[in-house]
Amino acid sequence: MTAITDLAFFAQLVKAGNFTLAAQELGNTPAAVSKRLAAIERRLGVRLLQRTTRRIGLTPEGEMYLVEGARVLADLEALERAVSGSSEKPAGLLRVAATLGFGRKHIAPALSGFARQFPAVEVQLQLTDRPVDLVGQGLDLQIRLGDLPDSNLTARLLAHNRRVLCASAAYLDAAGTPEHPRELARHACLFIREHDETFGTWQLQCGGRSEKVKVRGPLAANDGESVVGWALDGHGILMRSLWEVAPLLRSGRLRPVLPQWQLPAADIHAVFPTRSHLSAKTRALVDFLMAAFETHRRDGDGGW
Repeated sequence: MTAITDLAFFAQLVKAGNFTLAAQELGNTPAAVSKRLAAIERRLGVRLLQRTTRRIGLTPEGEMYLVEGARVLADLEALERAVSGSSEKPAGLLRVAATLGFGRKHIAPALSGFARQFPAVEVQLQLTDRPVDLVGQGLDLQIRLGDLPDSNLTARLLAHNRRVLCASAAYLDAAGTPEHPRELARHACLFIREHDETFGTWQLQCGGRSEKVKVRGPLAANDGESVVGWALDGHGILMRSLWEVAPLLRSGRLRPVLPQWQLPAADIHAVFPTRSHLSAKTRALVDFLMAAFETHRRDGDGGW
């Protein structure tokens, strides 16, 4: 076994999460997987994983081996692509991560079209509301809403999108319509718990004015569709991305609240590790998504 194949084996083992699943993916037995890991640890002279009966955990040395090893594998892949030149065709496994709601509603349908156009590419879509480590998790692409990632990643704007405040007519008729952000403090507000935002604090801007409001409410969830349903049922005021609530605003099922005030942007980006030579499969998917969402980049609202 070479050091390179050991790195790839270790990354697949960590991604699987236990010896049984790793053995299934590798077409081997759990005993053989355990034996190979032990051989790598003997060669390196360190323990890479803490084992329990159900799962595995990285030691500090194992985390370094995984993260730095991913960079080595990526550099090797980039080198081989550079040598092979432009003859490379999109093919192989492509791992994509996206948020639960947007991924289910917009990315999954787009991947259906991509799969028909590029049958040699096998796409695995991971929908999650948790933070994503592209390199550490061996992902090729992430669809991200909101703030841009750090400088070690490259981002392409897929679609403009903004957040809005809205509520049902029943709620506003009963509780009144706020005319200033400070009035939100006395209203029932509905929350989506997301990892990248301060829970219960809304920031709004209008011209040169800025307001940060601490709001409270009866219901919260990590699923946007559930919270939209609560807003439709008249439980309170919701802050949500326009891509999700635009049809409800057009139909009148939800009404805008404080429309003259702006909330933090929630633009949608395709994010991937910064490399001098992007793989053909990743480049093909990025180009496909850029074309699919072109109409949503033409104005500030994204055309939702």
